[in-house]
Amino acid sequence: MEAPGTPRPPGLLAGGGSQGPANPAPEPKQVPELIRLKRDGSRLSEADIRGFVRAVVDGSAQAVQIGAMLMAIRLRGMDLEETTALTRALAESGQRLEWPEAWQGQLVDKHSTGGVGDKVSLVLAPALAACGCKVPMISGRGLGHTGGTLDKLESIPGFTVIQSPEQMQELLEQVGCCIVSQSEKLVPADGILYAARDVTATVDSLPLVTASILSKKAVEGLMALVVDVKFGGAAIFPSEVQARELAKTLVEVGAGLGLRVAAALTSMDTPLGRSVGHTLEVEEALLCMDGAGPPDLRDLVTRLGGALLWLSGRAQSQEEGAARVAAVLDDGSARDRFQRMLAAQGVDEDLARGLCSGTPARRRKLLPRAREQEELRAAADGERGRGRGPPPARPSRGPARLGDPRRLPKDPNLPCPHLPEPSRSPGIPARCGDPVPLRAQLPAAAPRPAQRPLPAGTVELIRALPLALVLHELGAGRSHAGEPLRPAVGAELLVGVGQRLRRGELAPAPVRPPPAPAASPRAPPLTPPARPPAGTPWLRVHRDGPALSDGQRRALQGALVLSGRAPFAAPSPFAELVLPPPARAPGEPQQ
Repeated sequence: MEAPGTPRPPGLLAGGGSQGPANPAPEPKQVPELIRLKRDGSRLSEADIRGFVRAVVDGSAQAVQIGAMLMAIRLRGMDLEETTALTRALAESGQRLEWPEAWQGQLVDKHSTGGVGDKVSLVLAPALAACGCKVPMISGRGLGHTGGTLDKLESIPGFTVIQSPEQMQELLEQVGCCIVSQSEKLVPADGILYAARDVTATVDSLPLVTASILSKKAVEGLMALVVDVKFGGAAIFPSEVQARELAKTLVEVGAGLGLRVAAALTSMDTPLGRSVGHTLEVEEALLCMDGAGPPDLRDLVTRLGGALLWLSGRAQSQEEGAARVAAVLDDGSARDRFQRMLAAQGVDEDLARGLCSGTPARRRKLLPRAREQEELRAAADGERGRGRGPPPARPSRGPARLGDPRRLPKDPNLPCPHLPEPSRSPGIPARCGDPVPLRAQLPAAAPRPAQRPLPAGTVELIRALPLALVLHELGAGRSHAGEPLRPAVGAELLVGVGQRLRRGELAPAPVRPPPAPAASPRAPPLTPPARPPAGTPWLRVHRDGPALSDGQRRALQGALVLSGRAPFAAPSPFAELVLPPPARAPGEPQQ
C-alpha cells in the first residue's frame, strides 16, 4: 500500500509515455476547447485536466480563460474522479516535500474553509507541536469576506510566510510547526487559481474548494488531516447539507490520494470568539494560549486537536487527545512554541517575547493599532435602521442575510423581534417560524397599540456576515488579488450570545406645560424631555478612516438579534465529525 500522499508515476497519470501503445497519443486539447466541454456539461478526462493545469502554470492560459474555466466548473460541477484528478494535478504542479523517515506518523495538519473570526490555526499548530506532532501548515490568504491565516500572521511585524522546503524542514526540526504560503515551488497552480477564485465569484465551488485544500496537503506527506468545514450565514456554504456534502467529498478524495482526512462541521452564523480583524485575532489567539480566551474558540481548538491526535495514533480516543491539547494551552507549552515559531519566521526575538509573555494591554501596544475606535450600543427597536445611505455591498456568491427572520432558530418558544405583534391575539407574542400576515388582512378598525421596547434583551445571535462586510469596506478585506489590507481594522464583541443586556430607550415626545393665562402674550416653551438611558455597549469598531456611515452603522446594528428569553449558555460551534473509511485503526502501521 502506498504511503499517505505518495504520488503515482507521472506516466500513469498522463495516460501515456515512451513505453505506451504504438498508436500516438491524441493531441492535447486547447484551453478554449476544454472550457467549451465543461461549459456544456461534459466530463473532463484526467489528461484534459492535467493539460489545463499545465497551461495555468506555464502561462499559456490567459487570465480570462482561467476565469472562464473556473466559472464553468462552478456551474457544471465535477464528479469524484474529476475532482481527484484536479487535486492530484495541482499537487504535482510543484515540488513534493520530503521529510526524515523518523517523522512518519508525526505529520498532521488542519485546514479551514474560512469564517469570520476564525483564528484556530494560530492556536492549534503550536499546540499540536507541543503534543509531539510535526505541523507543516501551508495556508492561504483571505477569500471574499473571510480573513486568511497568512494575513493575520503578517500583521505581526517581520513575520515571513514564504519559506523554502529546506527552511520548512528546519522550522519543523527546531519548533515542530510552521505556517507558510504556497510558493512557486509548492503547489504553484493552486496559488494562481486561488487568487482567481477570489475575484471571479467562484469561491464556493465544491470541486475547486476540495482540490485547493487537498492539493496543498497532499504534498506535505501527512499522516492525518482535519478540515474545518464551516456552514451558516457567513460560511462559503450556508446550508449544513451543502457543508456535509463538501465534508464527504474531502474525505473520499483524500482516501483516493492515500491521505486520512476527517472533516468537522462547525457553525459560522456568529463570529468565532470575540474579535474579528487581523491584529485583534492575533491578540485573542495569544489569550487562548494563555489558557483563557473565549470558550467557543478553546472548545474548537481542543476538539480538532483531539481528533488529529487520535487519527495519528498519538491518543487512544478523541477525548484523550482533546485533554492533551487543553493541557498544553493551560501550562504555556503552546504559547512557547508560538513564540519560537514567530522568531524562526522572521519576527524580532524581543517582539516575539513581548507578545507571548506580556499582558493583553502590552500586546496591543506592540501590534499595529487603528487610529480610531467607535462603540455601538444596543438600540431600541424603533431606532434600528435610522439614517440614510446604502447598505454594505453583498457578496456575489449568494444573497446577504441581513435581518432575514428565516435565519433565526425555529424555536416555538423563542420570541421573534422581526414579526409584528399586532398580527397576533392580545397577549400572544409572535414566534419564530410563524407566517407574517399582510397588513390588509388585519381588521380595518384594529388600532396599532403603542409599542414600548423592552428595557433589556438576551443576545440570541450576532450575525457574522454583516459585521464582516462592513469591516471589509473599512479595509480589513480585499476586493482583488494583491490589494493591501489594513491589519488594525477590526471589531471587538463586547457581549456574547446568551448574555443579557440593556436596550436603549426611545426619547419621549417633548412635553408642553398647561396653557398659560389668557393675559400671557406668548405660548409657554416646550420642556425638553429627560435624556433616555443608553443601551449597553455591544461592539467596538477599530477603524483607520472616517466615522462609520449611516448605512454601515445600520448594518452593524442589524447584526445584533435580541430576544426576550432568559440568559443561556452559548452552544458549541462544533456539530459533527465525518471520519475517513476504517482502512486501519489509528496508529496501526501500513502494510
